[in-house]
Amino acid sequence: MPNTFHLTPHKTTVAEPAGLWIILRVSHEQLTTHEKALKINVDGLRYGAFAEIGAGQEVARWFFRVGGAAGTVAKTMSAYDMAVSDAIYGSGQRYVSRQRLQSMLAHEWDLLLERLATARGGQTYFFVFADTVATRSYSRKEDGVGWLGVRFQAAPLAAPSEIIIHTRLWEADPVRQQESLGILGVNLMYGAFYHADDPVRLIGTLLDDLSRNNVEVDMIKCSGPAFPGVDNRLLTLQLVEQGLTDAAMFTAAGDVIEPAELLYKKPILVARGSYRPVTNVTVDMLDRARDQLLADPQMQGQAPVVLLEMTLRNLLQQGVIDHRDFLARVDMLGALGHPVMISSHATFHRLTRHLRRFTDQRIASVLGIPTLEQIFDEKYYGDLEGGILEGLGRLFKGDVKLYVYPFRHIATGELVTAENMRVSSRLRHLYAHMIENEYIEPLRKFDAGQLHIFPREVLTRIEQGDPSWETMVPAPVVTIIKARGFFGYRAA
Repeated sequence: MPNTFHLTPHKTTVAEPAGLWIILRVSHEQLTTHEKALKINVDGLRYGAFAEIGAGQEVARWFFRVGGAAGTVAKTMSAYDMAVSDAIYGSGQRYVSRQRLQSMLAHEWDLLLERLATARGGQTYFFVFADTVATRSYSRKEDGVGWLGVRFQAAPLAAPSEIIIHTRLWEADPVRQQESLGILGVNLMYGAFYHADDPVRLIGTLLDDLSRNNVEVDMIKCSGPAFPGVDNRLLTLQLVEQGLTDAAMFTAAGDVIEPAELLYKKPILVARGSYRPVTNVTVDMLDRARDQLLADPQMQGQAPVVLLEMTLRNLLQQGVIDHRDFLARVDMLGALGHPVMISSHATFHRLTRHLRRFTDQRIASVLGIPTLEQIFDEKYYGDLEGGILEGLGRLFKGDVKLYVYPFRHIATGELVTAENMRVSSRLRHLYAHMIENEYIEPLRKFDAGQLHIFPREVLTRIEQGDPSWETMVPAPVVTIIKARGFFGYRAA
C-alpha cells in the first residue's frame, strides 16, 4: 500500500550506521533515460498505449530504441491533422491544452480496456501515455510548450491514477526540443510507475538527464488511488522548491493551474507579501488599487486578474518551509477569492519579467511604502551590471505601474505617501521622473482607520490570546484561523 503523502525528507545523522547510509545512496542513484525505459520494458507488468501530437513520437521512440518494447507497447499513434484529431478526441478551441490532453487520456484508456481487459487485465498494470506539444518549427518560432500525462494502474484491475504536467521547452533548435520532450516523457512514466509513493522524489526525477536550460515544468497534478493524502498545492510548492520552475500557481479554490490558463493576454494586478496573516490592510490595498486601475482610461474597462504572490523567502521559517503554515496562508488567501502564485523571484523586476511571458497587457503591482523604499535601495541590484538603473529599466519595461499604499509612522504620526517619500539624494531626480510620468502612483483613496494594522502585531495578538486581533482581519479569514487553529490560535 502506498505511503501517506508527507514532505519530511530523510535526514542522515551521525548516529546512523555507515552501511545504512550507503544503501540509501545507492537506492537513490539516478538512472539514465536508457536505463529507465529498459527497466519499464523488461519488468513484464506494465502494458499500454502511447498517443503523441505535435513533436513526433519522441517518448514512444525511447521504448523501441532500448529493446524489449513488445513487453510494454500495445499501440502508438499520432493525429497531426486537426480534423483527424477532432474526429478521434472531439473538437476543441486549442490543441495544446489541458482539455485536449485529458480527452486523449480518457479516449485511449477506454479503448485499451475495451480491447485488452478481458484477455490480460488480471495480470497487467495498464497505462496510457499522452502528450500534445507545440515545438519550434519552420513556421513556428516561439518557445515550445506542451502538456504531458500518464494514466496508470498501481495494481492489476485497480482504478486508474493520473499525473499531468505542463512544460516549456527552451532549446532554440527544434530537434533538441524534441529530444528533451522524449526524455521528460520517460522520466514522467518512470516516476509514475516507481515513485508514486514518494511524490517529492517523483518531482525531483523529472529533470533527470535534463536541465532548466532544456525544459521547465510549471504545473503538476496527481490524482487517483496511487496518491492517497496528496495535496497538489504542496506539489506545486515543490516545483519551485526543487527548481523545476521559478513560479507556479493555483486558483482560489486550491486547484493547480498552468499560469497561462488564467493570465493569457489579461491585465494583471499583483500583490506580494508574506500574509502572516492576511489583514484588513491587504483587502483595502487590493480594492483601492483595482478601483484606481479600472478608472484609468487606457484600461478601456478591462478587469484585471488579481493575483496574490508569495516568495520562497517569505515562506522560510528558521531556514525551512513549514508546510502546514504554507497551507494556512494559502487557505486564507483563497478565502479572499483570488489565485495564488508561489515564486522564487526575490525582486519585482524578475516577477514582472516572468508575468510578461503570459500577457502584453498592463501589469500593476500594489505595495506599501516600506516595499517601495526597498525598490529604491541600490543594495538590491548588486547582481546587475547596470545597477539600479538596469533593474528599474527591467521593472518598468512595457506597460507597468506601481500603486503605492500610504504608511503612518507610529511614533510621529507622519503620513508617508508615494509623493512625499524620501529617497537617496543621488536617486531623487530618478524618483521624481517616475512620479511625474506616472510609473508610480499613490493610491488616492484608502482607509485611514486601518493604517495602524501590521501583520506582526496581529500575529502576536493571536498567539497571546488577545481577541482584539479579530477586528484587524477580514471576517472569512477570522473564521478560518479560529476553526483550524492557525498561527497558534487557541479558543478561550
